[in-house]
Amino acid sequence: MAQRHLDPTDPSAQAVTGEALAGYLRARATEFLRALRTHRETGGVPAGGAEESVDPALLLRRSARRISASLHTFRPLLDADWSEEMRPELAWLSGTLKLEHAYEARLERLLQALNRLSGTAALPAQPVAAMAVGTPSEGAGPAAGGPGAGTAPVPVSTAPPGTARPAVPAPERGSLTVGAARAGALLERQLTLARTRAHSTALQALGSSRFHAVADKVALLASEVPLAPHAPGTALHPLAAAAEERLTQAVTALPLLTAGHPYNAEALVHGLSPDPSPHPQDGPWHQVRLLLRLHRYAREVLHGTNSPADVRLLTAGQSLNRHRDASEAAAAAAQAARTPRIAPATAYALGVLHADQRHEVEAARFAFQQAWQKQAVGAS
Repeated sequence: MAQRHLDPTDPSAQAVTGEALAGYLRARATEFLRALRTHRETGGVPAGGAEESVDPALLLRRSARRISASLHTFRPLLDADWSEEMRPELAWLSGTLKLEHAYEARLERLLQALNRLSGTAALPAQPVAAMAVGTPSEGAGPAAGGPGAGTAPVPVSTAPPGTARPAVPAPERGSLTVGAARAGALLERQLTLARTRAHSTALQALGSSRFHAVADKVALLASEVPLAPHAPGTALHPLAAAAEERLTQAVTALPLLTAGHPYNAEALVHGLSPDPSPHPQDGPWHQVRLLLRLHRYAREVLHGTNSPADVRLLTAGQSLNRHRDASEAAAAAAQAARTPRIAPATAYALGVLHADQRHEVEAARFAFQQAWQKQAVGAS
């Protein structure tokens, strides 16, 4: 017998009112303040370095994102002036804190893809001593961060054939091409520099008066939620259903029929365009990802954070996260390929990497299409 999932549009479901929204916002505000205290005590480093520890900045982002999403979805039930003033500040904080992690994850994704494409199963760990014999970096300079700005992840030995290897055994990388090695070094310099700048920006933001003003408002939210006068007795289901309807409409506008094919040649039409702007097909998919997140958070408000998660929504969300990551990684590879004075072999490796990530984009769209179709069948 099929399991019946709670439907926010079902009139027979138990009414959830503005009191539940207030409790949800107070809980998220408390999480925010707890993460902020942990961040100040540990300096932003996970305590003890345990695997289960989570970066306090990530917890801050998570709480800020959920508060902001709730203010958006259930806006008619909240004080209008306070909500309109609070949402942009939470969006600024979440966007600032995510950049460092995003650059780190992007670099890891691209280096793993380079090693996979060049026949190396895993990213080799390179000793510092061996870096001295690596191939000189390309595109180095003040803008790129110079030769010392980053370490090449896959350096190529300059020793002539037959020369004895150093005493420290080097990982096997015989099939790794010179172009891939230099492309990896270039990407590491650029993205490490971007990550360092993002880290500095995040530290400045967390010490700014603007952030302290946001933290003060969140502290007040933890004790008192500025609900509209009619909110305590108003049901949340219509507003949650509206969020789901917006998601459904956005998904309907996607080319799911095209995404239903494993290879979407139309998506590669602009793959060699010199325009550095985002790929023209990606925008609607990114919008669906945001709307899906709003829908998931609205379900949290209705059913509680401890309720069983909808596996199909999680699968669809993971596919859209893969889509976003691959899209941004492809853009980073294209940006690196525009670096002046790089060798043809390096540019070729970056081009192959760009095409690989665009194929990952298509694979993510195909996976989302499969998950969403299953969801539609299960709901019918």
